[in-house]
Amino acid sequence: MPRLAAASLAGTAIEFYDFFVYGTAAALILGPLFFPTFSPVAGTLAAFATFGVGFVARPLGSVLFGHIGDRRGRRPVLVASLLLTGASTVAVGCVPTYGTIGVAAPLLLLVLRFLQGLGLGGEWGGAVLLTVEHAPAGRRGLWSSFPQVGPALGFLLANGVVLGLSSTLSEAQFAAWGWRVPFWAAGVLAVVGLWLRSSLAESPRFLEMDDHARVPLAEVLRDHWRLLLLTGGALAIGYAIFYAVTTWSLAYGTEQLGVSRSVMLTCIMAAVVVKGALTPLAAVLGDRYGRRPLCLVGCAGAALWMFPMVALLATGDPLPMFLGFLGAMLSFITMFAVIAAYLPELYAPRVRCTGAAVGYNLGGVIGGALTPIVATALAEQGGRVPWGVAAYLTAIALLSLGCFALLPETRPVPVAAGAEAEAATG
Repeated sequence: MPRLAAASLAGTAIEFYDFFVYGTAAALILGPLFFPTFSPVAGTLAAFATFGVGFVARPLGSVLFGHIGDRRGRRPVLVASLLLTGASTVAVGCVPTYGTIGVAAPLLLLVLRFLQGLGLGGEWGGAVLLTVEHAPAGRRGLWSSFPQVGPALGFLLANGVVLGLSSTLSEAQFAAWGWRVPFWAAGVLAVVGLWLRSSLAESPRFLEMDDHARVPLAEVLRDHWRLLLLTGGALAIGYAIFYAVTTWSLAYGTEQLGVSRSVMLTCIMAAVVVKGALTPLAAVLGDRYGRRPLCLVGCAGAALWMFPMVALLATGDPLPMFLGFLGAMLSFITMFAVIAAYLPELYAPRVRCTGAAVGYNLGGVIGGALTPIVATALAEQGGRVPWGVAAYLTAIALLSLGCFALLPETRPVPVAAGAEAEAATG
């Protein structure tokens, strides 16, 4: 289990590095380079629109790779998704700017961002299911939390590279070529990830099955459509929080508040470090007290914290901004630390890869794709403190709270209480 968990963590960290480095670039530099005819705010909105395309692609990727995972096994998904995401990320770093090839430049960004999202849509389901289906029932939450640490590591790596380049290069150098370096680095990371995953064993749960779904998506839509919608709505606030903090606030702080890029990145990264460190602890609580209670607590905390977070951000001071981000990230991880165990337990093994991955990435469309765009537009219409952004995030938190309230608990009861419980949860 430790070797498997480490390989899954490393893989998700690499793939989320690819996904996050685009979000950071969209917040800082892609607007003026690829949409120079727009105003600064409109250019940022256009860059965030290309960012959102990746979220639209993610459910499609989960359908494509989920079909492979349910029909051919979880392991092939890990290799194929990593190759696709890595190659498309490196290609983003090679796209000429608008000044060189005109309108073809943003169109190429759209295509490559779509391919990024397609690959990442398959990554989560494969990595999580391979870990969950190897783990003992009583520690399923703990072991499945390690792939959930991967996004935090990927974010820190992506933003650490950008922060290092921003600190050592002039603005002209960063705009000319420095922003491309993090994208090129994805190629090296992809090779490392493929090496780590080359020796992983197939899921024992998949090998035990002798009745595979012919068309997993059709079966999910026919038999589990309500569950799919509820999980998508439930996860929306997690995505909304994460991208409000890591993407929108970065653009808002640097462009509207005049805070330096380095200060904003440092405040955000510090909050993400705490989030990543506490993920296994929250997962252990999920194994002990259940998945659903933690999700409800996290949603309630998010609903109560969005207005204070926005007020603290609007100060432009490092410590208040960090505290605002930290409170949001604590609410986020209270939910998402247990999601890697919760979603697979909601679906039967024969359609688990498709159902869990599509539900997870549907939440990304609802909460992640639109949040930077909507928040930027709302902040532009507001005053010094963008209360409209806080209201928007609070509304999503209440939506997710309602969806979690309608979902069942899945935590397996102790084996001594009945072997049937383990069979029921898969």
